[in-house]
Amino acid sequence: MTIGALAEASGVSVDTIRFYEKRGLLPAPPRTSGGFRDYGPEAAGRLSAIARAKALGFTLAETAAILSWNASPQADAAAVRDAARDRLRETEAQIADLERQRHKLARLVNACGGEDTAREDCPILNEIAG
Repeated sequence: MTIGALAEASGVSVDTIRFYEKRGLLPAPPRTSGGFRDYGPEAAGRLSAIARAKALGFTLAETAAILSWNASPQADAAAVRDAARDRLRETEAQIADLERQRHKLARLVNACGGEDTAREDCPILNEIAG
């Protein structure tokens, strides 16, 4: 299947497919006699796996490692669990950061009188301007 057909079938852009190929996430396919990429049906499955890992928050490097472990008969499930545990910790830290950001923004929005507040008294502008 051509790269265009793979892109259409998988919902991933041609540029993204090329990027994944360069990064080693998607194995380089054989070429036709005309020099075109000729992807097999497994490429669409691989792109789906990459999308699922991305949806879980894994980086491309982590995704590459997970895909490599999945392809290895000697893969250790503990290594995958540890990678997922690390991703979970990072996600929880991001959520905590977002909660702090949300509380701060809510406080600033509630403190701003809007039309009744002079620009120099706006807590939002004062917070940003320092």
